[in-house]
Amino acid sequence: MNQFDKKSEAWSALFSEPMSDLVKRYTASVFFDKRLWKADIEGSLAHASMLARQGIIGAQDLNDIERGMAQITQEIEAGQFDWKLDLEDVHLNIEARLTQLVGDAGKRLHTGRSRNDQVATDVRLWLRGEIDLISALLGDVQKALVDLAERNVEVIMPGFTHLQVAQPVSFGHHMLAYVEMFERDQDRIADVRKRVNRLPLGAAALAGTSYPLDRESVARALEMDGVCQNSLDAVSDRDFAIEFTAAASIAMVHISRLSEELVLWTSQNFSFIKIADRFTTGSSIMPQKKNPDVPELARGKTGRVVGHLMGLITLMKGQPLAYNKDNQEDKEPLFDTADTLKDTLRIFAEMIGGITVQAEAMEKAALRGYATATDLADYLVKKGLPFRDAHEIVAHAVKAATSHNCDLSELPLTVLQGFHPKIDKDVYDVLSLRGSLNARDILGGTAPAQVRAQIARHRARLA
Repeated sequence: MNQFDKKSEAWSALFSEPMSDLVKRYTASVFFDKRLWKADIEGSLAHASMLARQGIIGAQDLNDIERGMAQITQEIEAGQFDWKLDLEDVHLNIEARLTQLVGDAGKRLHTGRSRNDQVATDVRLWLRGEIDLISALLGDVQKALVDLAERNVEVIMPGFTHLQVAQPVSFGHHMLAYVEMFERDQDRIADVRKRVNRLPLGAAALAGTSYPLDRESVARALEMDGVCQNSLDAVSDRDFAIEFTAAASIAMVHISRLSEELVLWTSQNFSFIKIADRFTTGSSIMPQKKNPDVPELARGKTGRVVGHLMGLITLMKGQPLAYNKDNQEDKEPLFDTADTLKDTLRIFAEMIGGITVQAEAMEKAALRGYATATDLADYLVKKGLPFRDAHEIVAHAVKAATSHNCDLSELPLTVLQGFHPKIDKDVYDVLSLRGSLNARDILGGTAPAQVRAQIARHRARLA
């Protein structure tokens, strides 16, 4: 009977009594960290290959380890692996099963490493894969937004500041603002990946090892960008997890901002858009209701992810070097952050594709807020007035339009000329929503020509 078969036995002869069942349950992580099994096996195989190349274990040991790991992989994938609470975590469970299958070769696998550098490696390998998935999903959301923008380049909506009607913008232009946000999220997470993709293995418990390991070859085998250069830092650092969760939090904040607008726009007070029924729910008491549950829930899940960021920062703030058991608490918030972001991006990519735009309602809303007032001020500036004087004149014109309960474009020319004699009949081209939109034909502006140019740029980037 080997050490892994002795349930509730002490770690070594140093201990005089077994761990209590209460402590065993309190300290175990296997039922949430077992998702690291692929990374654990991948890292172990790379470590074993290196040990064999360095002459630390024999060729037969390597063959046995590879054969045992192949069987363990089959068992886990088939749902037949017996995960044991007594073995505490994913690492000891896999090592125990390997030893059962191949004997002493399984015991030799742990030569030159500790669970401290092993778990740090596993988390990095797992997170690297999650980052790649999330990056692709961020691309899917951007593509859906670009498609929606292209279908609605000519649709006019009110642009808001302080949630007050400010200036008319293209609905396509508005959607592209979120494309820019999600592009930055993609850039951010790619940058995080560079710091995630470094190898702690070989740092052992905290001080390195006396065995002649070739850490660089393991990094190459695992397609990592390099090794962690300080053994103390390698086993105790979790800032890569914090940085990932920070990037995920920013992405969720962007999702939440979009969610807030979707919730507003689907309400009867706006009626700017309709969301496909499969992304909404009804009311248990009010049969007329159609609730935008998906964006509302995404808004709520943003708080959850930001909370994980705060939890991880707090987890690390008081830890001395090197490894501490506190770091077991990094996994659940990290796992949930990745899961939440992935699920949210998947559903948003599909939901955005099913949005129906209510163009008439948007245009009517733009007319209600004197959205072309700035255009009238710019018109007067082009006639030679200082901007501040033009600003004051337009304020009087808006006041008059308000008292007449009409838009600026509906004021008679004689009334407008009463505010300044340089106003002529060409002012009506300026005061129209379409004229305002077309006038902003500069890089980054809302003119349809510029929106189409940006759509082409994004399509080329996302191809």
